[in-house]
This record gives sequence, C-alpha cells and structure tokens, in this order.
Amino acid sequence: MTIATLSSPKIKMSVIGPIVALVVLIIMGALMNPNFLSAGNISNVLSRSAFIGIIAVGMTFVITAGGLDLSVGSMAAFIAGLMILVMNTALPVMGIGIPIVLLGMAVALFAGLFAGMLNGVLITRLGMDAFIVTLGSMGIYRSLVTWLADGGTLSLDFSLRTFYQPVYYGGTLGVSWPIIVFALVVIGGELLMRSTAFGRHCAAIGSNDQVARYSSVRVARVRMLTYVMLGVLVGIATIMYVPRLGSASSATGLLWELEAIAAVIVGGTALKGGFGRVWGTVIGVLILTLIGNILNLTDLVSPYLNGAIQGAIIILAVVLQRGRKPGQ
Repeated sequence: MTIATLSSPKIKMSVIGPIVALVVLIIMGALMNPNFLSAGNISNVLSRSAFIGIIAVGMTFVITAGGLDLSVGSMAAFIAGLMILVMNTALPVMGIGIPIVLLGMAVALFAGLFAGMLNGVLITRLGMDAFIVTLGSMGIYRSLVTWLADGGTLSLDFSLRTFYQPVYYGGTLGVSWPIIVFALVVIGGELLMRSTAFGRHCAAIGSNDQVARYSSVRVARVRMLTYVMLGVLVGIATIMYVPRLGSASSATGLLWELEAIAAVIVGGTALKGGFGRVWGTVIGVLILTLIGNILNLTDLVSPYLNGAIQGAIIILAVVLQRGRKPGQ
C-alpha cells in the first residue's frame, strides 16, 4: 500500500508531464501571437508535424526494443531523390496520371523497406552496433542523393508535380491528407504497441533481451521487424513530402533523425528501451513543431536556433529519465 502510494506521483507525472508542456506551449503561443490559433496556422502545424510524426511512430518501436536509427533523415532524402528520378524517367512512356504516381509511391515504399531491412540485417544478423550501422548508412544515403543530384537539386517535372500536389495540399472534410495518414499511422501504431504480442515483445527485448530469449521471444526477428517498419514509414513520409516541394537535394530531411528521436524521448519512451508510448510520441512531435512555429511567429528567439533548442530538449528529457524504472 505504501509502495503504491509513493510510486503513483511518478507515474502520474510521467504521463501528464508532456501533456502539461503541450498545453503551456499552446497558451504561450496564443498570448504571443493572435494568429497562432487560427485555422490556417493549426492546419500548417499539423501538416508539418505529419512527416516527422510518421517517422517518429516507427522510431518509437525501434527505441522501445533497445535500438536506434540515425539514418532516417538521409534515408528520406535518398528515397525522395530516387522517387523523383524514376517518375521523371517513366514520364515519356506512362504520361501524367495516377499510374505514374502509384509507381513513384511503390518505389518509395520498396526503397524504405529495403533500407530498413539492410539496417536490420547488419544489426541483428551480423551483431553490429546500431549506432555505428545507422551512422554509417546516414552518410551513405546523404552522399547518394548528392551524387544523384550531381551536387544540385533533383526536381520533379513541373506538370507531374502539379498533378501530384493534391497528395500534400488536398484532403477531405477540410483535413489534409498528411494529417489523415499521420492519424492512421498513430492509431495503428498504438494498437500494435498495446494490443499485440509484437508490442509486448519489443518492450521485453528493450528491457532485457536475454530474459526475452529465455521466454521464447525471437529477439533478432522482432528487432529486424522494427527497422523494417521504420523504413516503410520513412517511405510513407517521403510520399507525402515530395509533392510539397517537388524536389530533393542533400539538404532534404536534414536533422529529421534528431526531431524524431527527440519526439520519442519527450513523449515518455525510455531511451534505453523497455517501455514506449506511441501517443506520447505524438505529443512530443507536436511540442517540437509548436516550438518551431512559435519561434517563426515571434521575435523572441531566432528560428535558426530551433535545432539547438531541440538538442537541449533531448538532453533535458534524458536527464529526467535517469533513475526512472521502465513503465513509469
């Protein structure tokens, strides 16, 4: 009775802390700029959150299982460049229409799946450290997209880009497609984490992979699937991102890995693994996006310091996690 009483405040704070931070940010934004709560700004914030949010959902599973992936931003840039090259090459044969868009989407999904599987194989089958593998693949993908663009920018054919733009700018019932896709990914991710053996196995592996093995959990397979899932979600995020600008370069997806990891940690997922919250990751994504949005709407701090602020948030979140038991 006494133990439960003493531990409950920690549990409550770990749950409501990100929510309180989000509410405080919303209040601050509304007080600093009257346009902050406008329908246009809210839609913009949610749409911009979708790219990182979709990736962060996959990152939640990777980190929960005790892994890490630093390559997602570079992977997105490479997938975007490859997608644009394939669509531009196929344009004279296929013409502008739904088939060529579906071709580009298939390329993005397959490339994401393959990239995630490659990371997973190196980590689970060869026993290499996740930090080293994904740090190396981060450099490889960034160099590949720079090579594909010959040091410049890969641009989607103008007419094709115009046809493809509704995937980002369009929507239904006043809600844009990126927001809808993000919501579906979150719902699926939350159900997968909370209601399936896969989610429980991710937590078990992140908590203690040796114990998980003794409990007949296929550790290598589960970890592999987390990286494959993350790669596919990077492909989905890229599909939604390409029609926004219609181009890809070495700067595409820059620091996305930082934002995705920060969102996961801020949302309450344990950095060392063993416990993860998909819904918390969503709150983390919104917190980071709102910070950038507030900096853009006010002159309080230069928006160029956004990356520094995100880095500080990661450090603070990890400090607050010290000594916290998994699940708290």
